[in-house]
Amino acid sequence: MRLIKSLLMISMLFSMMSCQETLTDEQWLATLPSPWTLTQEQMNEILPQFQQRFPDFQNRIKQIALWRVGTPYEIFKLGEEAEPDLDPIIRYDVSDCTGHNLTSLAAARSSSWAEARENMIKLHYKADSNGVKQPTYRSRWHYTVDRITMNPNTVDITQTLLPKTALDSVNITLNQKEDGEEFLELDWNRSMTAYYIPNHQITPDLLAKLPTIVGVTFVKPKYFKMGIVMGHEGMIIDGKYLVHASQSAGETVKLDFLKYYFPEEGPFFGGIMIFKFKEHS
Repeated sequence: MRLIKSLLMISMLFSMMSCQETLTDEQWLATLPSPWTLTQEQMNEILPQFQQRFPDFQNRIKQIALWRVGTPYEIFKLGEEAEPDLDPIIRYDVSDCTGHNLTSLAAARSSSWAEARENMIKLHYKADSNGVKQPTYRSRWHYTVDRITMNPNTVDITQTLLPKTALDSVNITLNQKEDGEEFLELDWNRSMTAYYIPNHQITPDLLAKLPTIVGVTFVKPKYFKMGIVMGHEGMIIDGKYLVHASQSAGETVKLDFLKYYFPEEGPFFGGIMIFKFKEHS
């Protein structure tokens, strides 16, 4: 009798595994609990499933980003778990635009919560003079344009998509306002030239050139006087869809990129920069 029960259980297990294998990616994601409801222990169970089902890294980060659609929006909710910012180093219960991109990348690189947290430190903080990355407020990559042009984990590819003559640019000192004062108290600034794709070059043909998943940052010219280039960031998937943590929607959403970028009242931004996500730095 026990043998029969054991054989039935094994048969059921193989049947369940077979059903899982026949699901489309979208159907499989729908079988998972919402990521913003999970405990650390539950994330430890689910992250290895992404590694197994999606061995290709770019597809894996794409699927994790799609799984996270619906995550509640809260701004500035990542910190160092120490003064002056006591917020968690990593979290999946809420997200803002930068948080969505970086924590999705951390998850795609990881098989456990602890590994994702360590990867987040590698992604979100600059190395000190000894090459060590410690999570401190001053060592954080506060400026998106600084991160994508200097951080080997999120690499700017804007200038590979169009000739430099087709791009717009701005010469700027990051974190320095017009009056010379710091925007954030970091005792840091960086003078640089940022090249970006102007609005008239943002077309279906441009999107068709993109890899399966890329990061996108949105240039906000009115911020230049504050020592800031970017006003938002997200992901472009399949050369068509924007996945981003939306303040106006109150959650992470997936929508048509060009419809978002060019609303009837005209674009809110002055251009974009495109970056890729690296599996290894």
